[in-house]
Amino acid sequence: MPTILGQNQYGKAENRVVRITRDGDTHHIKDLNVSVALSGDMSDVHLSGSNANCLPTDTTKNTVYAFAKEYGIESAEQFGIHLARHFVTSQEPIHRARIRIEEYAWERIEASDANSKFIGSDEVKHSFVRKGQETRVTQITYDGSSWQVISGLKDLIVMNSTNSEFWGYVKDKYTTLQEAYDRILATQVSGRWRFNWTDDEQRMPNWEKSYEQVKRHMLQAFAETYSLSLQQTLYQMGSRIINSRNEIDEVRFSLPNKHHFLVDLEPFGLKNDNEVYYAADRPYGLIEATILRDGVEPQIPVDMTNL
Repeated sequence: MPTILGQNQYGKAENRVVRITRDGDTHHIKDLNVSVALSGDMSDVHLSGSNANCLPTDTTKNTVYAFAKEYGIESAEQFGIHLARHFVTSQEPIHRARIRIEEYAWERIEASDANSKFIGSDEVKHSFVRKGQETRVTQITYDGSSWQVISGLKDLIVMNSTNSEFWGYVKDKYTTLQEAYDRILATQVSGRWRFNWTDDEQRMPNWEKSYEQVKRHMLQAFAETYSLSLQQTLYQMGSRIINSRNEIDEVRFSLPNKHHFLVDLEPFGLKNDNEVYYAADRPYGLIEATILRDGVEPQIPVDMTNL
């Protein structure tokens, strides 16, 4: 049977790059995991084995490290933009570049004695500990004329120990779940948000500030919403971001419900007054939704597991 070549791409995945910026005795760290995917006029390399249009993946790896030196890493987004623009504009056969980046945050280690050799500071200026809260992610796509920047985070675990209910749901003969009027609400947030920035250098967002503000609005909405369902909380989180950050048009969340069930202590003659819970890891409810600015079409992939 005849066959044809469909969508294809290639590149170097998971290039681990750590960039140290030395400001006198004070050092700054950017720790990234960068994946490059390129597509374009690549039929011959698949059909005949000709490598004439194929930029080696080893070259893309080297470019990541060279750009870390030449441009520095101001933010994951800015670094990805530099890379995407370079691959599309420097190689005629390459029509589209997609850069995916995970960022691992570090924080300074506090000095045990502020009067030690690190006088005047309660932090050691070049010693860090990896933050364990979340992993920051971004994806930059460029086709030579238009940009798409999607940023986000994953593995941010949050919990409300009260102010959450779940009742009034559909019941059938298989329903055993008891209605809850005061429950723990916990989830492991995976969120992505799409910027409306195109290519105007003057209107480029402050990527670092934007990330911190989005995370702040997200957490405030989670904490301040009296929740009747995780779906309601999700919508409030996304709406708070859209309403507070003009540079963002779309937010998508994937929120697993980290179930906490009250333990039956009656066999031991004890009353469990919403104090002791069993934390179940699986199976879990999975709540996913997209929140959009009015009049905007969705573009963030529904399946975000590879972003």
